[in-house]
Amino acid sequence: MTEQTLNIPQILVFIVVTALAVRWYLSKPANAGTRPAAANRAAPRISPAQIDQVAQMFPQLDRRTIAWDLSRNGGNVAATTEKVLSGRVLETPPVSFQPPTPRAATPARTATPPVKPAQPDLITRYNLASKLGKPADPAPEEQPKPKAWSQDRNERQSNLQKRREEMILAARRKMEEKERAKASGAPA
Repeated sequence: MTEQTLNIPQILVFIVVTALAVRWYLSKPANAGTRPAAANRAAPRISPAQIDQVAQMFPQLDRRTIAWDLSRNGGNVAATTEKVLSGRVLETPPVSFQPPTPRAATPARTATPPVKPAQPDLITRYNLASKLGKPADPAPEEQPKPKAWSQDRNERQSNLQKRREEMILAARRKMEEKERAKASGAPA
């Protein structure tokens, strides 16, 4: 007959596991009622300026949706912008979500006409109005393909400028097509 005994490591493991179990059990019910209030207090403070910054870049988005995404990612404007640019849809905020309201400037702002943006649109900025009415260039396979990278600085600069202009005009045409499709009632 051998008698079983408990040694010190077994006792220590038992005490640690018991302490963790008791701590977990006691902390759950106590925090369950206060967790939403604590989460609201701990939520990052989103300023109307942050919402304005994203809304200026993406005017098609709802300000409330922008505020919800900013509050979810800690007020990180870059993360919200990257999410929209990557094509992901911002989550719809819950009904209980109340975005921060602009300060006392709101009534005065509604009475005045909309303020012109500080930066002009890209067409104006790069003087592309004359090229806007022209049809798209011939298909890329018909054009001779320029060298990937030239040793001449001026040639590189002109190639990059052409590419920038082509990209801006292509984006403009695409936006106009979407607006026409939306106006005609056809799904985009």
